[in-house]
Amino acid sequence: MTFTDKLNRAWTRQQSLLMVGLDPDERRLPAELSGRADAVSAFCRGIVDATAPYVCGFKPQIAYFAALKAEDQLLDICRYIHSRYPELPIVLDAKRGDIGATATQYAREAFERYAADAVTVNPYMGRDSVQPYLEYGDKGVIILCRTSNPGGADLQDLRLENGTPLYLHVADQVARHWNTNGQCALVVGATVPDEIAQVRARIGDMPLLIPGIGAQGGDIAATVHAGRTPDGTGMMINSSRAVLYAGTGADWAKAAAAAAQQARDAIRAALEV
Repeated sequence: MTFTDKLNRAWTRQQSLLMVGLDPDERRLPAELSGRADAVSAFCRGIVDATAPYVCGFKPQIAYFAALKAEDQLLDICRYIHSRYPELPIVLDAKRGDIGATATQYAREAFERYAADAVTVNPYMGRDSVQPYLEYGDKGVIILCRTSNPGGADLQDLRLENGTPLYLHVADQVARHWNTNGQCALVVGATVPDEIAQVRARIGDMPLLIPGIGAQGGDIAATVHAGRTPDGTGMMINSSRAVLYAGTGADWAKAAAAAAQQARDAIRAALEV
């Protein structure tokens, strides 16, 4: 099954556009996991089990694991999700961007080592740096377009000679030339709903990965109205910290479940307006 098929089925089966990011911060892990060698894995498995009924997938951020020398625990989590929740796609948030030979190794890491269903990549070095990921025709390649951080405008808003902002040029390139296998998606932040709408107008039904709700302050209703497709899907709206650290006590998993359910329901409500 391709990433696109799996994502479409998850949207329908789960009736959810919410994706939960797995960004384990060792300083914020529950006290009950303190001192455990598998604390990161145990925390993420608990979050996955608690939030799985409310999401369309999970997005582990590789830097949080690498910084803790916990790549083996990331591998364990990916295997756990595939085993327990095979209907939910895994997006490895790596934002890789390098020349072809190195990109080939990064693609192998994402798709062969971690068996991710999709990976985030940076298009700044052009098509040949993304091509190694595109060679995996059943996998998703999610390309940075208009990011949610304030500094994203420093480059992404620059105008080409024809007046087109760089981020819309990226959207055009991906939609018209790179998405030959129907495997691509774009990252557009929830903090820029006007830009979400402009990207959606350029790319048709291509999926969008939209970070920035929750802790980053993106507005759910504005995001949904700007990014939805005619069938009411088309988005992986990601929340990380607002779900992961919704509770600080012994009920941390229940608190995460409640936060995920609330976010899912808010997205559903926005779709009905």
